[in-house]
Amino acid sequence: MTEDVDIEIEHTCFLDSQGKVIGPLPAFAQDPKTLIGLYRAMVLTRTFDAKAIALQRTGRLGTYASSLGQEAVTIGGGGAMLNEDVLAGTYREQGAQFMRGVTAVELFTYWGGDERGSNFAGPVHDFPISIPVGSHAPHAAGAALAFKLRGEQRAVLCIFGDGATSKGDVYEAMNLAGVWKLPLVFLVNNNQWAISVPRAAQTASRTLAQKAFACGFGGEQVDGNDVIAVRHVVAEALANARGGGGPRLIEALTYRLTDHTTADDASRYRDDETVGEFWKRDPIARLRNYLSESSGWTREDEEALIADCAAEIDKAAEEYLALAPASPETMFDYLYASLPKDLAAQRDEVLKKAAGDG
Repeated sequence: MTEDVDIEIEHTCFLDSQGKVIGPLPAFAQDPKTLIGLYRAMVLTRTFDAKAIALQRTGRLGTYASSLGQEAVTIGGGGAMLNEDVLAGTYREQGAQFMRGVTAVELFTYWGGDERGSNFAGPVHDFPISIPVGSHAPHAAGAALAFKLRGEQRAVLCIFGDGATSKGDVYEAMNLAGVWKLPLVFLVNNNQWAISVPRAAQTASRTLAQKAFACGFGGEQVDGNDVIAVRHVVAEALANARGGGGPRLIEALTYRLTDHTTADDASRYRDDETVGEFWKRDPIARLRNYLSESSGWTREDEEALIADCAAEIDKAAEEYLALAPASPETMFDYLYASLPKDLAAQRDEVLKKAAGDG
C-alpha cells in the first residue's frame, strides 16, 4: 500500500485588496522609491495595452493580448530577476519585458508583424515572445540545463498561463527540471481563463501549485494582484535556484479583466457582474492605496505619472508607425541557420519580384 502524501500549499500576500498591510513587508518594500518604480511600471504597462488595442482596432497592429488586471504578476516577476537571468514568456508578459529593458517601440514593432521587434534592447539572451501555449517551457528547461552544466550562477524564469499547465510541453519541462534539479522557476499566471475555458473546466487539480510535487519539487501560491508579494516569492525562488536548490512552481492568483485577445469577446462566456467583483482587486489601485497611506502619494503625483506614461507610449507609437516596413525577403531570415533549398528558391523569387524582375 502506498501512503497518500499530505500536501500543504503556502500562500503569500502582504497587501489586501484595499492596499492595507496584513503582514511584515519584505526589506525591498521598505523603500518608497522601489515601490513607486513598481507602480509606474504597472501603469506604463496598462497604458501600453490601451494604446496597442487602439492601434489594433484601427488596423495598425496585429492581434494583441492585453494584461489588464494582471500587471502585478509580470512586473513582480520581471522585477525579481537579475540581468544575467533568462526570461521565457508567452504573449502576455509585456510588463516583465519592460522590467527587463525591452522598449515599447520594440513591442509595438513585434505586434505589428515585424520580427525586428524581437531584437530587444534588453538582455539579448531572453527568449522571444512565444505564441503557442506552453511550447517555450522545454526551451526554458534547456537553457537552465545549460547553466547547470556550465556551472553558472544563473536562473530561468518561465511564465505561462493556467491553461498551459494542462499541456504536455509544460509537464515534460517540469519533470526534467525536477529530475535534473535545474535552476528554473515556473511562474503560472492563473488568470482563471484558458481563453474561453474556465480554470475549473480544464483541470481537476485543487491548485495548480500542487502539480509541482508530482515532479519532485515544491509549489506555492501568491496573491497575483499584490506586486510586493509576487516580487518577493519570485526573488526568493530565483535565488534558491541560482544557489543549486532546484526548481519551484509559483501559482499567481489573479484575474483577466478583459478579452483573451483582440480576437476574443469574453462577454459571450462570462458575466459583467463577476468581472466587476474582480475589478475590486485591481493590482494598480491596491498599490496606489498603499502608497497614498504610507508615502503621501497625492492626486498630483498620480496625474503627473499618468501624463508621463501616456507621453512615453504615444511617442513610442509614433516611432513605430514611422518605421519603414521590412523588406519582404526578411520573412525567411529567422527560420534556419541555413535555408533549405525549397525555401531558398522562394526567397530568390521574392527578391526578383521586389526588384521588378518577376
